[in-house]
Amino acid sequence: MLFSMILGEAVDEGLIGANPCRKLRVTFTERPERPHATPDEVVVISARMPTGLGLMVLTDAYTGLRWGELAGLQWTRTHLDDSNPRIDVDAGDGALHELGGRLELGPPKSAASARTVHLPPFLAALLVDHREINPDGPFVFTGVQGGLHRRANFRQRFWQPALTGNRDRGWAPVQQQMHFHDLRHTHETGLVEDQVPRVMRLQRLGHKRKDIDDFYSHVTPAIREKMLAALQTRWDRSGDRGVAQPLTRGPDGA
Repeated sequence: MLFSMILGEAVDEGLIGANPCRKLRVTFTERPERPHATPDEVVVISARMPTGLGLMVLTDAYTGLRWGELAGLQWTRTHLDDSNPRIDVDAGDGALHELGGRLELGPPKSAASARTVHLPPFLAALLVDHREINPDGPFVFTGVQGGLHRRANFRQRFWQPALTGNRDRGWAPVQQQMHFHDLRHTHETGLVEDQVPRVMRLQRLGHKRKDIDDFYSHVTPAIREKMLAALQTRWDRSGDRGVAQPLTRGPDGA
């Protein structure tokens, strides 16, 4: 059981492609609860990142996209200029995979992962601003030199320093046990707090429907609009929302 949990975390971190113990799983006690961030903590973490990466953190916390779906997100899969802003996770190339040290686009985790993720107004506006500042290149979130992000580099250079804090900068530690994947937990926790129906949560996070009630429930425009309004309110009530630190060039351009 412990071995399976460790392998599951390795899958979440992108270190292995799949958990070989998954189909052997039997009934067991609940897994230890993963940490999640408050809206204010999300802002703090994002503000400690270079601008583009800060927006990447915000996008994950308010959409629940997986790491590969964000790292491989292409501008052609975004629709930001109409009254229904959204991101399409494509079934063919909707996720970035690292295989044998090579980065390549491929399918997302499952058939249910190919989905449309609608955006609250504030996030669509931030992405439009980001596009205007970074008009070149096909990918939304890249390094200074346009390179794609590798999970391990991102974790070591940006994620862990943001959580660990920095006494010289006056940064207190925040949620030091969080992984980037826990932003998905953060997003779902917020949806639960906002009483978003389970069927909407499953669709948004790209999970398969499992229970009979899931198959007889449907996402309506009214449910979606209510959820987006709640996400906007969550953002409006969060703390100081500065995410404009300059992106400094690193040795690998990421």
